[in-house]
Amino acid sequence: MGRPSSTSMAMSRGLRRSLAGFTAVVLAVVYIPLLLVLVNSFNSDNTFGWPPPRFTLHWWKVAAESTGAREALFTSIQVALVATAIALVLGTLAAMGLRRTRFFGRNVVSLLIILPIALPGIVTGLAFQNGFRTILGIQLSIWTIVIAHATFCIVTVFNNVQARFQRLGTNLEQASMDLGAGRWTTFRLVTFPMLRSALLAGGLLSFGLSFDEIVVTTFTASPQDQTLPIWILQNLFRPNQAPIVNVVAAVLVLASAVPIYLAQRLSGSTAEGLTGAR
Repeated sequence: MGRPSSTSMAMSRGLRRSLAGFTAVVLAVVYIPLLLVLVNSFNSDNTFGWPPPRFTLHWWKVAAESTGAREALFTSIQVALVATAIALVLGTLAAMGLRRTRFFGRNVVSLLIILPIALPGIVTGLAFQNGFRTILGIQLSIWTIVIAHATFCIVTVFNNVQARFQRLGTNLEQASMDLGAGRWTTFRLVTFPMLRSALLAGGLLSFGLSFDEIVVTTFTASPQDQTLPIWILQNLFRPNQAPIVNVVAAVLVLASAVPIYLAQRLSGSTAEGLTGAR
């Protein structure tokens, strides 16, 4: 075979540079505004003059003493934890059920499980509000937020567990049952240990998605229940609250990024371990 021509190699290098430049532009557009939010949380000028005349921790101290922000943070954590717990149980059961059974419409059921995260948030929120208030006659509360959040959190767990099942196959479970272990013993000693990192990754992603959700929450929360994103939205245009909102927004960015980063690391390290074990 002949060597690739210098023209094709030059085109490859040019293409790589173009892709690298495009990626850099996209990352700059996404992350520079987030960086500005973080910098402005230390800006001593409450009108956010630029460049900042000096940096201060005053707004962080004021935000820490804000009762409304603390209560909203506590509500967000409560909702995210409960929605994640529900998603872990139902998402895992759904993935296991679709894996073990073959029936007409199986692909449709899988699509219906994944659909909530693909729909626009405003459509999901409006549908839940109509369902709760009009059809079921249920008053909006923290539990309606949890149920709404759990529907799209289930998708992350379902996808993680299903991907893990497809990667591992059924050989180990079949070997366990061939050796006399029952279904529960096989699940406890074989299946669950194989799923632990996938469940942890799915749980972290679910927590991050629920914690910073705002559109669905707007339609399913009562006036008495405020999550942190809702608190930010309501205080964003109040002049006295603007510096505190920057601090809370910076905390929200960091709190959302950490579980997503950990989930990515877990998924990546697990995939490498499985590839190396083959």
